[in-house]
Amino acid sequence: MTRGKAAIPLDLPRPPGLSSRGGASKQDRIADALREAILQGRLAAGGALPSTRTLAERWRVARGTVEVAFERLVAEGYLSRVRGSGTRVSAVVPEAYLMAPAADAHSEAAVAVDIAPASADPARLRRSPDAARDASPTGTRIGQPFVARLADPALLPAATWKRHLAQALAGLKPAELGAAVPGGDARLRARIAAWLGEYRGIACRAEDVFITAGIRHSLDLVMRAIEVRGRRVAIEDPGYPMTERLAALNGAAVAQVPVDPQGLVVERLAALPGIVAACVTPAHQSPLGVTMSVSRRLELLDWARREQAWIVEDDYDGEFSYQAAPLPALKALDRHDRAIYCGSFNKTLFAGLRLGYVVAPAALRAPLEALLAALGRPVGVIEQRALAGLIGNGDFARHLRASRQAYQQRRDAVLERLAAGAAGRYAISGEQAGFHFMLWLDSGSDEAAFVAAAAAAGIALQPLGMFCREARLPPAVLVGYTALTLAQARHAGRALAKVLAGFAQGKA
Repeated sequence: MTRGKAAIPLDLPRPPGLSSRGGASKQDRIADALREAILQGRLAAGGALPSTRTLAERWRVARGTVEVAFERLVAEGYLSRVRGSGTRVSAVVPEAYLMAPAADAHSEAAVAVDIAPASADPARLRRSPDAARDASPTGTRIGQPFVARLADPALLPAATWKRHLAQALAGLKPAELGAAVPGGDARLRARIAAWLGEYRGIACRAEDVFITAGIRHSLDLVMRAIEVRGRRVAIEDPGYPMTERLAALNGAAVAQVPVDPQGLVVERLAALPGIVAACVTPAHQSPLGVTMSVSRRLELLDWARREQAWIVEDDYDGEFSYQAAPLPALKALDRHDRAIYCGSFNKTLFAGLRLGYVVAPAALRAPLEALLAALGRPVGVIEQRALAGLIGNGDFARHLRASRQAYQQRRDAVLERLAAGAAGRYAISGEQAGFHFMLWLDSGSDEAAFVAAAAAAGIALQPLGMFCREARLPPAVLVGYTALTLAQARHAGRALAKVLAGFAQGKA
């Protein structure tokens, strides 16, 4: 008996389809089989797996094929590898989840970043009553460093969008131009559902998708649909200020829940009575940039099942991952239909598009349709049909690939110039994905003074304090890089490094 087999209490069966031609790759089939074994409890947390060599021999595949599958599951947070200890299951699956019916579900990675660098002072408490107003991108402009949350509209060729608009107008019949379907254009809803299934791991149908004007509109509709008035809504702290504002405008009492390196702290959420919904940004937490771990996602879904509460998933920056392929959404793991998924094309295409969507659980489809019928259709049918064409012919996927490459180059340009000009004077987190990263200042630094010094150099920064309510976090600022050209990113990176170096010297 080999060493690998001797260490394993479970003889894993050969995944189906490994001998088939076409369809999913062998590494995909192996990864899917192991993932499902973990989610069904056949591989328990902490349990050891056979070596890749042993499994390759048993399953009659190349060792490299098994290695690729293992690495994917490590990246997703299901497995962990320690030199000398082999590969073990790292995802913790709640007992109730093990009893749920099987579903085609994947999960996203836990990105190991420190929210509070060791050199920073966690004792400061920052509050800003005007944070919801201050954190809005209103008044910012493309090319202004370092505005966060703005896409570069120049990355979508104008000729491409014009062509799809023209084709949409030419193809629409008079009856379609005069129609007002509350949920949105049927063709676009179907294209979004297919896209989400392929790229975000969400199994949904066209009738589950409701077209909106963007994330804020989606959040407002969801708050109304789940009837939050007079009830409690939990939000991340720090978090997206408009979520808190929209909950309050809809008459909800807002409860703050802290965030740690694995995402929203579900243990703290579970201690709060009477929560009707928890609003989260699991892909790239706003603003800290951490990615919610597999274990934490399953724990959150289990909480929602127990409490019959809702999870409102804002897929913030979900399409933009720079260390691996974009990872599936939390909704992809939802086996009890408690997650409400909100997405937007305003960041993947351009801010002026004003087009987003909600993927609603079955229980909320009728309320959302009634709301949209009463409030009016938010997006014109021509734009909707043009976007359906953009998705349908592959132009949208090509645009996302080009955008990821461009944004990664801009991020790298800023990081390289910070390292060259201000090494040892800062820490970075959240850079693995999204439109911004966190720049953590030295312990005891004054955020407001640093932001003012940057503004004097022509740099716009948002202090972390404006996103905090009860959270005690070290001093930091958000650095957005996507709305800059590569040349602007290089120039602004040098300027920011100069501000950092000068600010540190001024403190000394």
